[in-house]
Amino acid sequence: MWSGILFGVGLIAFIDETVFHQLLRWHHFYDKSTTDIGLISDGIFHAFSWFATIAGLFLFAYLRRRNGLFFQRWLGGVLLGVGVFQLYDGIIQHKWMRIHQIRYVDNVIVYDIVWNVGALIILLIGIYLLFRTSKNSTLKEKTANE
Repeated sequence: MWSGILFGVGLIAFIDETVFHQLLRWHHFYDKSTTDIGLISDGIFHAFSWFATIAGLFLFAYLRRRNGLFFQRWLGGVLLGVGVFQLYDGIIQHKWMRIHQIRYVDNVIVYDIVWNVGALIILLIGIYLLFRTSKNSTLKEKTANE
């Protein structure tokens, strides 16, 4: 599960950085200063996303080598990581800390709703997969012990 969570956080942070920061240029990770500071903060954010992704992949490889990988559970962890990161970004960074907005437009609430509802849906799917696979792994353990 933790491998999936790390990979999910790294993946969504990478997508956020690439799409919203670089390609669309809607915002920087930190928009309360100069453009140069914004670009530097984007670089640090990008490095963080790759560290999380690589750590998740190393754990994934470790699980595969030890025949301990339960793919659906890992996928649940990925979705949980994506959803938690996106919800954290949308609520804490966008609204509470105000270090950047999704997009600087008059009607930003539409972007906020889509961003946070999307995050919540992904998060709930991840939680569902984790609970479902948790029950399956418990049943498998009981069957193996009998």
